[in-house]
Amino acid sequence: MAAPDTGLARLFNPRSVALVGATDRSTWSKMAFDNLKLLGFEGKVHLVNRSGGVVHGQQSFKTAVDIGESVDVALLMVPNPAMEDALRDLGAAGIRHAVVLAGGFAETGSEGRTMQERMVATARELGITLLGPNCLGFINFTTGAVCWTGAMRTPPLKGGISIVSQSGAVATVMKHFAHQHGVGMNVVAATGNEAMLGLAECVDYLVDDESTKVIAVFAETVRDTRLFRAAAERALAKAKPIVVLKVGRSDIATQAAQSHTGSLVGDDSVFDGVCRQLGLVRVRSIEELVFTAALLEKTGVLAEGGVAVLSSSGGMGELAADYAQLETLRLPALSNETLSALREILPPMATPANPLDLTGAVVNDPALFTRCMDAMQRDPAVSVLVCVADVPTANNNDWAPFAVGTLQAIGQFKPDGRARYLVVSNAVKAVSDKSREEVEKAQIPYLACGLDIALRALRYAADWSRMSRSAGGERAARALPGAASTAGADLPQSERETVDYLKRFGVPVVPQVLATDAKQAVAAARDMNGPVVLKIASPDIAHKTEVGGVVLNLQGDDAVEAAFRRIMDAAASAMPKARLDGVIVSPMRKGGIELFTGVRVDAQWGPVIALGLGGVWIEALQDVSLRLLPVTPADVEQMVSELRGAKLLQGFRGAPPVDVAKLADAVARIGDAALALGATLDTLEVNPLLADGARIEALDALATYNH
Repeated sequence: MAAPDTGLARLFNPRSVALVGATDRSTWSKMAFDNLKLLGFEGKVHLVNRSGGVVHGQQSFKTAVDIGESVDVALLMVPNPAMEDALRDLGAAGIRHAVVLAGGFAETGSEGRTMQERMVATARELGITLLGPNCLGFINFTTGAVCWTGAMRTPPLKGGISIVSQSGAVATVMKHFAHQHGVGMNVVAATGNEAMLGLAECVDYLVDDESTKVIAVFAETVRDTRLFRAAAERALAKAKPIVVLKVGRSDIATQAAQSHTGSLVGDDSVFDGVCRQLGLVRVRSIEELVFTAALLEKTGVLAEGGVAVLSSSGGMGELAADYAQLETLRLPALSNETLSALREILPPMATPANPLDLTGAVVNDPALFTRCMDAMQRDPAVSVLVCVADVPTANNNDWAPFAVGTLQAIGQFKPDGRARYLVVSNAVKAVSDKSREEVEKAQIPYLACGLDIALRALRYAADWSRMSRSAGGERAARALPGAASTAGADLPQSERETVDYLKRFGVPVVPQVLATDAKQAVAAARDMNGPVVLKIASPDIAHKTEVGGVVLNLQGDDAVEAAFRRIMDAAASAMPKARLDGVIVSPMRKGGIELFTGVRVDAQWGPVIALGLGGVWIEALQDVSLRLLPVTPADVEQMVSELRGAKLLQGFRGAPPVDVAKLADAVARIGDAALALGATLDTLEVNPLLADGARIEALDALATYNH
């Protein structure tokens, strides 16, 4: 059995292509053939039709074997019943990559899934790597190589953005939208049912593809999460952005995705955490996907700092300020030096500020843009300049001469290498041949996305740049402190055992003493020199409050002794078969902020840690941040900053501020402890984790397992 060729360079950069099932009667076949001509593919194109003859004006072969020379990739446009024979013909011809157009496989149910499994088995036997089925194929705009059965816009626009989409129709919409707005593409790949090659494999390839500067993804699911995670980490280290539009925020979308390609969408909140952790830019729409990718292609990694906006309209400046605030994008106040420089440049009626209104004076003096941009780029608080200006779409625009003069003036700006600059349209607009001509003449980085989307995309870019600048810092695997894996050892079952287990990993825990009788409980309480809490100790009782197994704020021997007896009696009455080890005595903690930390094993992504404020915050408002394990303290500090209730940790209403560094270290150690519990772990919960100034303590903990 030949091994499939897993190197994708030859698939996406073929020197020769065979269209199998080519026929003049098929619109799919005609489009695939025409697309190769339209993109100017310089390699050989072979047509295979079992009847032979002339197809699309070219002599065809009856079989792939008859071609008689090496072929890099075949586009299979044959019906499902003919798929087996077509694959065996490719195998005999030595063709190692194929794109499968046909649907009717796993997306249709069990019968189709069986058919798909048979097709994959045959392909593996023959050493053929498949893209699809249920797949429109791929386009390489840079080389002209294309196995794509959809329509193509003209003229083709080349660029550094590569698209990977699990929907061929969405890929078509994305590339058409990009073309309409003057955004060039490199590779576009639709993965379909992902019987062999999937989203993760394509992204992994594009991370190392030198022609790809930004990767744009439309995803319904991520099947190979391990490879996807590794590819995302490599992309971040290479400063190559990955922009993702993923469905699954709603139950309806989840169901629709499953019926579309047989995808299991997964937990959307987990994927949100994955994006934040791996530096993936998650967007909400096709428009955001295309324009954010285009912006990142132009800016790359942004320096630390804020955004300065320049326009010839006070109203657009006001909108810029509102848009920026909505996106929490910083428009910094300009330094005194910058303000002084601007006063020397601007007409008397203009006010130096950020956003900057150049006023109508710019109509007669477009170079105001150039001079003000030069002054503002010197401000240490500014890392991006945004010039709001439209590009003409036709020669008969009344304002075209002014617009062209403005663009040429902006094009004279000389960046100092630290600050980036962009020219964005006032509102979303199409880019015509005339528009492209003017942009090329002026040599400006132009986006026709409108100011609103531009500032949203800049916020995404700023967040990604922050991650990219810090990539490779504290990303090394954490050593497990003070304990090795528990594989083969007894797993902690009860609360007391779990708290003791966490303590071995350096997690700060509340003192606890197991009392098997009332005398021991009284003695333990005396040693704690203050109010205490008594809780039932039983491996069979997870929810202690519900059985009367918790009594708070006890003081004095009599109160402790009575509480001990009451707890034991209540637990025995509520759960007669439960094993009762005694009662746990701990000091009563008052004040501070109660947090929740939990680890669960996600079916797709593996162990995931959650951090949130306890009580109403996590139950009613679902205020929680998620990450894949392992996490570093730096990861946890970022998680804390994402909580809507994070201000409570900063010394709210006179309370002492929480030592976030100590909190982050404790949570990271809880994650380490969870990983060490091994493959049988289901959940590990620490609830509450008390944060009171510099004191961080796990007050309660419990682990559950899949047996």
